Amino acid sequence: MRDSSKMIPLGRGMPTFNKSEIRIYSSVGEGIILFTWDQGKIVRFGWTFDERLAVLNEEGVYRIYDLQGDYRQFSLGSDAAEMGIVDARFHENGLVAMTGGLTLLEIKGWEGGKPLVLANPGLSEPPTSWGIIPPDQTISRHVEVLLSAESTILSVDNLECIDQRLSRGPFTHLSPSPNGKMLALLTISGMLWVVSTDFHHSRLEFDTNSQPVDGKVRQVEWCGNDAILVSWDGLALMVGPLGDTLKYYYPGPIHTVSEIDGVRIIGPGTCDFLEKVPASTFSIFRPGSTSPAAILYDAWEHFTRRSPKADEHIRSIRPELASAVDDCIDAAGREWEPYWQRRLLNAAKFGRSFLDLYNPVDFVTMGQTLKVLNAVRFYDIGIPLTYAQYTHTSPSHLISRLTARSLHLLALRISTYLDLKPDAVLKHWACAKIARSKTSTASSGASAGASGDNEVCKLIVDKFDKLGHGDVSYADIARRAWEVGRASLATKLLDHEPRAADQVPLLLIMKEDQLALQKAVDSGDTDLVYHVLLHLHKRLPLGTFFRLIEDGGPRLALASKLLQVYAREQNREMLRDFYYSDDRRLDSAVLALEEAANMTDPIARIASVKASQKFFSEDKNRTFEAKMMEESVRLLTFQQQLEKDAPTHGPFVGLSVNDTIKSCIVNGLPKKADKLKSDWKVPDKRFWYLKVQALIEMRDFNTLDVFARSKRSPIGYEPFVRILLENGHQREAVAYIPRCDAERRVDLYIECDEWRMAGKECKDRGNRARLDELRRKCPNSLIARELDQLATSMA
Repeated sequence: MRDSSKMIPLGRGMPTFNKSEIRIYSSVGEGIILFTWDQGKIVRFGWTFDERLAVLNEEGVYRIYDLQGDYRQFSLGSDAAEMGIVDARFHENGLVAMTGGLTLLEIKGWEGGKPLVLANPGLSEPPTSWGIIPPDQTISRHVEVLLSAESTILSVDNLECIDQRLSRGPFTHLSPSPNGKMLALLTISGMLWVVSTDFHHSRLEFDTNSQPVDGKVRQVEWCGNDAILVSWDGLALMVGPLGDTLKYYYPGPIHTVSEIDGVRIIGPGTCDFLEKVPASTFSIFRPGSTSPAAILYDAWEHFTRRSPKADEHIRSIRPELASAVDDCIDAAGREWEPYWQRRLLNAAKFGRSFLDLYNPVDFVTMGQTLKVLNAVRFYDIGIPLTYAQYTHTSPSHLISRLTARSLHLLALRISTYLDLKPDAVLKHWACAKIARSKTSTASSGASAGASGDNEVCKLIVDKFDKLGHGDVSYADIARRAWEVGRASLATKLLDHEPRAADQVPLLLIMKEDQLALQKAVDSGDTDLVYHVLLHLHKRLPLGTFFRLIEDGGPRLALASKLLQVYAREQNREMLRDFYYSDDRRLDSAVLALEEAANMTDPIARIASVKASQKFFSEDKNRTFEAKMMEESVRLLTFQQQLEKDAPTHGPFVGLSVNDTIKSCIVNGLPKKADKLKSDWKVPDKRFWYLKVQALIEMRDFNTLDVFARSKRSPIGYEPFVRILLENGHQREAVAYIPRCDAERRVDLYIECDEWRMAGKECKDRGNRARLDELRRKCPNSLIARELDQLATSMA
């Protein structure tokens, strides 16, 4: 980022800067992309883990750019916009911004989450320097901010601010190590102090003023976790753990970037990478080394020269030969030149041939890894990735970096070579293909656009079938097509998506409502159908929603049934509207009846039954049901009047005709019961049954006797006995047995446990055989003697 405080010369040979521009270059200096910036002054920018550029301005607005120039824009909130942003620090998975009020805001992730306010450090002026330790490097797993305030350091997280009680400040530069365990501090007097991040252990003190260089220190960065690089304009000074130094001179100003295993130095015409010599490389190539790996390498060189010393060297390290092979393999991975990689791997292969049991997986994996690393390090690609960085991330992360740069062919070849699924590469290629073909399609007519969609769709499908073996999902690609305004292409791509759960949500977003519902129904997934129905019911007008289901015909019959099941349990009003819109009179009548049965308000119940009667009457084949509804309304009206006339005797509303008559008798309203009998033409037999039951429930046996004697019973008198027995009134039941038919009296007496009277009835009828049967079945000897006496008297 250009220092806006410094003047630059303008002339015929110098470009004019009308607009702010952001240019992204590869490590070999090749331009990747250029785009304009129109969002005010940039405070700071940084890179995310997946190699996207995050740019923050002074108003708290930040954008996340990919390497194609597309971006997503987010904000730190209205408070940040009001106070302004004065500085920020980025890490791979978030940022910490300092507002004009000297408070700290944290953003976790790059999805536009709500900013988190960290503990107030209580600053009265901006810190002289500050830095952050990412969450994955702290014990608490929360970001930790280190602020240089006056002579001390303040440690701030989301809960508290801790003063470390130092007296050596203020510090002009502050740099945590990549692993978050050490901290490099440069005092205002030029003293470099290395201390643990808990400030309990001091590791190094080095006076930078001892170097013959003019100007101020520009940067203090870590070289891995082992050494520190202090840079001035034109000079980079490497300070080792014991205070040893190495100097690197450059013809102009430089910028340094710390890596997990080294430091990258970017100058006007160079991009260098400094790292500690790996232990395996040091053990092999250190002059005079006698390590097993060095001897193995020397043995291989003798072998290539056909020298007998090769065998002597192998014999001398035979116990440590396996570890020597491992060290050669590791050293090969640390080398940048293919020449030395090949030599070290040949040495490892030579040593492996003398081992009886050795797993070759590491050797093969290293060979594959080096092929991949050499391919991406080539200047045409420009990704100088180290072996440590490659293993720290993953092969899939490298592939995502290649696809972000539109290097799809190389990414696909690496995926195939490493036996990785090519889905991510093919998806990114398809999205890029859609974006590139957008311009030509937009400038053509409608017919040309349709044919262009067909061509692009066919190209993508053919490529997926050929390289992805039919396993690649089309949903993400279709979403991208829809986002760039090519809905027709998105729909065509979704036709090839085998998973309905991926098809349907995007179709709903595209407002392809009927197609989404059809796909959900065809999938047979009821949960997915419900999801579509509820989404459409919430978004569409009710009439449009019902018409969409009705227009689907038999194909959407399942959706219609599921909607009815849901509405019956959750939303009766919607079900009523659905039946009405579909002109389903019978279903509407049944629904009205069901609702009437659950109502407690008499007026509402009568209205609901009337509505049901209306629906039935509109169907010529339902005249009987319409008549029954009319009778039901009349009965409900009568019952409502009953409750008004006898409010203490209810409730009556909702009872059947039989129950209403019975309830009237029980509650002492015999005239009302008689009126019900005449108005509803209740037969005498049913009325007698109801009255007998009611009087017995009331235990009004006197009235029951009067009623039985009032006239000849149309139902006989056996029901009197039966109902009395069912209610536990055996003694009262006996009084009605003499009025029953003669052939039934003996059995009825026995049911009333009156064996003597049963025997007497047999004697009166002269039925000796039945009397003998009673004697055999009687429950005790006393009754048996009495029955014997009756039998004797008969003789």
